[in-house]
Amino acid sequence: MTISVVIPVYGCRRALSELYQRLTDTLRKITGEYEIILVDDCCPQGSWEDITKLCAKDHKVMGIRLSRNFGQHRAIRAGLDKARGDWIVIMDCDLQDRPEDIITLKEKADEGYDVVIKKRTNRKESFATLFFSRLFYKIYNYFTDGAYDSELCNYCIITRKVANEILRFGEQNTDVIFVIKWLGFTQTSVELENEERFEGRSSYSFKKKLKLAMDLISEYSNKPLVLSVKLGFIISGLAFAFIVYVIIRDLLFDGFDAGWASLIASVYLMGGVILSAIGIAGIYIGNVFNETKARPLYVIQEILNEND
Repeated sequence: MTISVVIPVYGCRRALSELYQRLTDTLRKITGEYEIILVDDCCPQGSWEDITKLCAKDHKVMGIRLSRNFGQHRAIRAGLDKARGDWIVIMDCDLQDRPEDIITLKEKADEGYDVVIKKRTNRKESFATLFFSRLFYKIYNYFTDGAYDSELCNYCIITRKVANEILRFGEQNTDVIFVIKWLGFTQTSVELENEERFEGRSSYSFKKKLKLAMDLISEYSNKPLVLSVKLGFIISGLAFAFIVYVIIRDLLFDGFDAGWASLIASVYLMGGVILSAIGIAGIYIGNVFNETKARPLYVIQEILNEND
């Protein structure tokens, strides 16, 4: 098998037919030895019905149906576990990533790269989406001391050896592109234009994006814990200095009333800092708890055309 294309499917059911046709036309220009792996992440639109029809029509299409919604990156992992290609393409199903660009990614990879990632240009998304995306990457880079580009996306091509290394990761909270960047190897990116989403809206709500951001930061960095310790020392130092100031002032100005306002403010300030520190520690403890349970990353309910 020369190329495997792994696609998590959630929403955009109407795009599957065109996605399949454009993928097939593109892959045939590269090689006759390819496979298309469609992973149904319990799509609420009933995409499995269309995936079943595509599998019956073409044995080069493998359909994987997960038992419930496990999330985009775990669906990608399910596809990687079954992929057999020397090269593996990861892309979304909404046709914002042009299937025809696989040729560009492969040609760039043939120059000697293990990883080639799409760098989005002319992104057709709302101002709020772009703003929060770039803000997240700035925060993430600060916490991880990394240099991740907000314009990079999941659309990429990787070698078999990179895929094998990805499969060694067993973390519950992960992001494929962050893992790829962490692995190293010879990597580059190519600028490719983003197209309009084929139908509907992204299923990633602000709440989901915020949770993903917190999961990734707590998974890949311990800097929030370090910052909470530093903040504790700073506030303790300021409190000690304030106590010394109050004592000296009382000695110099006999009968001075300190008042309750500063006392109450200090209590609430310290209470907030303590609760924040406990909360940050709790997130990490929760991550450790989830990892120690060692549950599978996903569960497959049904698979079609496996090893055909």
